[in-house]
Amino acid sequence: MGPLRLVGDVGGTNARFALVRGARGLPQMQRTLATADHPDLASAVETYLESLHGFPERPVEAAVAIACAVQGDGLRMTNSRWQFSIEATRQRLGLRRLLMLNDWEAMAHAVPAFQPQDLLHLGGGAPDALAPCVLLGPGTGLGVSSLVRSRGGEWVAVAGEGGHATLAPGGPREADILRATWSEHLHVSAERLISGMGLENLYRAIARLDGVMPQPLTAAQVCERGLAGTDAQCAEAVDTFCSLLGSVAGNLALTLGARGGVYFGGGILGRFGEDYLLRRSPLRAAFEAKGRFAGYLERIPTFLIRAPQPALLGAAAALGE
Repeated sequence: MGPLRLVGDVGGTNARFALVRGARGLPQMQRTLATADHPDLASAVETYLESLHGFPERPVEAAVAIACAVQGDGLRMTNSRWQFSIEATRQRLGLRRLLMLNDWEAMAHAVPAFQPQDLLHLGGGAPDALAPCVLLGPGTGLGVSSLVRSRGGEWVAVAGEGGHATLAPGGPREADILRATWSEHLHVSAERLISGMGLENLYRAIARLDGVMPQPLTAAQVCERGLAGTDAQCAEAVDTFCSLLGSVAGNLALTLGARGGVYFGGGILGRFGEDYLLRRSPLRAAFEAKGRFAGYLERIPTFLIRAPQPALLGAAAALGE
């Protein structure tokens, strides 16, 4: 059966945990906690384990995907107040091993385990099984990672902070929206407009450009009104969100030669619905709109990740390796 292991996926909003038995086990006994309800990772894990109501065994190892750069022993989350020492957390939880991964590095580890039903094909041809892959997804922030083959043929997940790269407009209207956003933020990264806060920033910028007084709408409200077509500025915000996401994905695909496919995840795209993404969204058109290399990108497949809790699956895979 193998040792009991804990896997986690911690974002700015939610912290998800599960248990895995052995090197190839699937996550079980999943629970979701609010990140803001806990001061640090160790406290959240302890709350999770207590919620199992007397489960007789404690995990001996753990792998946790987290929404921040993982460098050295000290971690500080980008969109949360959490900051902690990895080693101190390992000792407090009584673990013999604690593996911390960037959350989208964990997503990359999950790609080889995806089944056909785990993916929605959004366009392009068939993936090249040996070529690099790109993963990105908007949620509280914008996660980006990649998956490449080593010379020995093994898959290697590459973490990065591509969500904080400078965002480029794809046309005059997007340039106007960026100019409006620059009035509030010195640096407009991709995450600044392609995330939960990004939907809110897009709506405010578009409303100001249209001479409309912005309402204090949340990202969920912008999404709901935009998809329903009841608010013109919200509808444009949703479309612009997808257009910018597609453009960023196309840039990454060109940079890495990602003929193995581009995989979209994150909590926001799931709210948009498959019908919108397949039939109305400008995401795929913006992905391909790269001038002389449009034909190159036309052949690269794009997918929406449908698999439940893929970062937990990736964390389990990384721990097994």
